[in-house]
Amino acid sequence: MNLSEITVKTIDGRAETMATYRGQVLLIVNVASKCGFTSQYAGLEALYRRYRHKGFTVLGFPCDQFAHQEPGSEVEIQSFCSLTYDVTFPLFTKTEVNGSGAHPLYRFLKKAKPGLFGSEAIKWNFTKFLVNREGQVLKRYAPSDTPEKIEEDLRVMTDLSIGDA
Repeated sequence: MNLSEITVKTIDGRAETMATYRGQVLLIVNVASKCGFTSQYAGLEALYRRYRHKGFTVLGFPCDQFAHQEPGSEVEIQSFCSLTYDVTFPLFTKTEVNGSGAHPLYRFLKKAKPGLFGSEAIKWNFTKFLVNREGQVLKRYAPSDTPEKIEEDLRVMTDLSIGDA
């Protein structure tokens, strides 16, 4: 399976394939509104606004698999993200990232870029995957890796240039 064949569901319930984002640089993140890393929404939104005109998109996948840190409904999640962090990047329905119910997108990402010591498991919310325009997973980031730190890789590993932002 390749990335563009995977079907996802937007936070408002519409099914779409990842082909919607073909040709874009992607930062795919499992997000949560009650996590110690939730403030990263601000940095993710800043990256999105800075580079979206160059074909960069952040994709947020709410996940409630870690200490029940995303307890809200999709409507509540969307409202929280909009009102608290003015999020405009695409958000999706709650998504399982681990276990037998792991979404095919996360099975794809974890297989392409395993974590430390080859582990495929996602350890916590705000694990991030950088994907190039051809759908190849370039790098996996720990939850503690901030969007500001990732910006350097956007410049070095993709054709997004800070000078042109």
